[in-house]
Amino acid sequence: MAKRGAKATRKFAASGQLTKKIQARRKHQQIQKKIKKHKGPKSKGQGQERASVDGTDDETTKEKKSSKTGLKGMSVDDFLGASFMEEEERAKPIDGSSGPEDEDDDDGDLDESDGASFASVDELEDEGNAHMLELSNLAEKDPEFYKYLQENDRELLEFNADGDDYDDSVGDAIESDDDQLPTLTEKILRTWQKSLLETRSLRALRKLLVAFRSAALMNEEGKVLAWTIDNPAVYDKLVKTALRYTPIVLEHHVPYKTLPNGRFKAPAHTQKLKTLQKPIISFFHNIIHITSHLSDPELLKMAVTESTKIVPYIISSRKTVKQYLKGCLGLWSTADDSVRMATVLALRKLASAADESILDLILKNIYQTLVKSSKSTSAHSLPSITFMKNSASEIFCLNHRVAYQHAFGYIRQLAIHLRNSMKLKTRESYKQVYNWQYVHAIDFWSLVLARACEVQSNAKDDDLRPLIYPLVQVATGAIKLLSHPRSHPFHLHVVGSLIHLTRHTHTYIPLAPHLLPILTTALTSTKSKTSTLRPLDFETALRVPQQYLHTHVYAESLGHEATFLTVEWLSVRAVHGNIAFPELVVPIVASLRRALKAAHGNPKVSSSTKALVERVEESARWVSQRRARVTFAPEKTAAVDLWEADLQLDDAPLIKYMRVLRKTREKQRKFLEKARKGEDEILEE
Repeated sequence: MAKRGAKATRKFAASGQLTKKIQARRKHQQIQKKIKKHKGPKSKGQGQERASVDGTDDETTKEKKSSKTGLKGMSVDDFLGASFMEEEERAKPIDGSSGPEDEDDDDGDLDESDGASFASVDELEDEGNAHMLELSNLAEKDPEFYKYLQENDRELLEFNADGDDYDDSVGDAIESDDDQLPTLTEKILRTWQKSLLETRSLRALRKLLVAFRSAALMNEEGKVLAWTIDNPAVYDKLVKTALRYTPIVLEHHVPYKTLPNGRFKAPAHTQKLKTLQKPIISFFHNIIHITSHLSDPELLKMAVTESTKIVPYIISSRKTVKQYLKGCLGLWSTADDSVRMATVLALRKLASAADESILDLILKNIYQTLVKSSKSTSAHSLPSITFMKNSASEIFCLNHRVAYQHAFGYIRQLAIHLRNSMKLKTRESYKQVYNWQYVHAIDFWSLVLARACEVQSNAKDDDLRPLIYPLVQVATGAIKLLSHPRSHPFHLHVVGSLIHLTRHTHTYIPLAPHLLPILTTALTSTKSKTSTLRPLDFETALRVPQQYLHTHVYAESLGHEATFLTVEWLSVRAVHGNIAFPELVVPIVASLRRALKAAHGNPKVSSSTKALVERVEESARWVSQRRARVTFAPEKTAAVDLWEADLQLDDAPLIKYMRVLRKTREKQRKFLEKARKGEDEILEE
């Protein structure tokens, strides 16, 4: 019989009723203590009699005895007293961790039955009939004290005993057969959905979260689950229901505020939130776990999107934030496009927390993930890397003051690599600079500074503007590190990043000394030989293969790319809109004319360079004509700035030429993309 009683005890604990009964008893005892305190001290005999009636002394004695003898021989009252669980319960924080914030459980949920883990949520709706009866009798017997509780301790009185009945299917199944779990059906799910929609039932939410945990951990060993899910349709419906309904119910019971600046204010620390915190943390960890196993992009997108709505409730758990950030960054760098867009919104939500240390953690991990993902670049990975750089630069610009610390440190890191390469001058030291990670890092910081210091945005916050100069110094120093023709693709990538920076910040960056040698190389390359090599794709090339050197294919590709970037640079307002533009382009035109005279053997490069020289001279005359009508002297800087701001460049010859080159370049890119995918293949004779 003792063996049977021990088995019944385990079944009762696993059914989820144990914690419920324990909490109801504790509430009952709490009310009794308040009543005794209110009525004042009684005689010794009366106090002993009341203690005997309440069972307090008797229970205390039994608890001491049970702590020595263990569970064996416990009565039902001893077991419900749960003195053996007191120490364990007090040792666990609210968020479900086993210690401080950074020492949470790895998987975010406790290794206990689902019913016991989430049973405390039921107390928010139903503290038990005995407790409600006690309160009702108290209102009749002692209305003054009842009124006192209403005024000073309303949380003790505010319970809802009219919620839906507890679903005993789990407990019944355990009691009937230890090895057989109940099977989740669509009928049960519809019942939960009805309660969630109509009454925002927390009890129904608890049942849903227990079932979701079973779905998330169904393939894990050593986990105590409450449901068996053998139907894919039910599994899919369960996951979607939990993801969609949980934020709605939480918003109803513990709402949070969204501030006008996009940040959010975490929900108030009420007793209800305190009770819900542990199930929310567990649910969130289960979401993180299930996203690593989902293969359906739509379901994965939903998981990321809906989990974003719960971020304000888990922001206090640093370990949970770290794990969520790790999961989001993994999807951000490898998942489907729609999923990656959802992760960007999730990262923005996480970065909108009032705690700047969280934003600091996000920025650090985003940059590290970006650098790791850009180690190699190909036609297949380039769109993904470009998306990552654009979205990461947007998140970095959420808080310029916090971003400054990271930008300063990482730009300094680039400078240290460059300095070491300049000192050592070895092949291995050059590889520290001439690699894709270095190129994408320069381009990324150009995007960040361009977005943060955008002139047209009329932003008054210029915290990041002082970093433009050191970034330009690092970039131009990397260009000058090696001047070999095989390194020209690297030079052009860096120049393109600086052009983007000068276009958006209206900062004049002298790039002519770095572009003209490349154009001259394309024009005056000796021993040019014909070749059957395909044109070199500069977007995915960092170093020219040896077989391309001194070939017409390389000379033409290099000439077209350098010409396009030269036109781009000369067309930005910081250069073309300068009142001294006619004087700025004099050395450029003179250098190109000398190179044209020495050019031989490559008519395509020569013709494109001649067209460039003609457009530059026409634009110089165009600016001179408008400058001839000014009435102020050169020292009137305020008048000069006003004239440059009012100058309309849309009709300038160089601007029109730039539009033509962009259209031609876009057509070529689309053609190459179709050829790469094998679309619209045409055999030409």
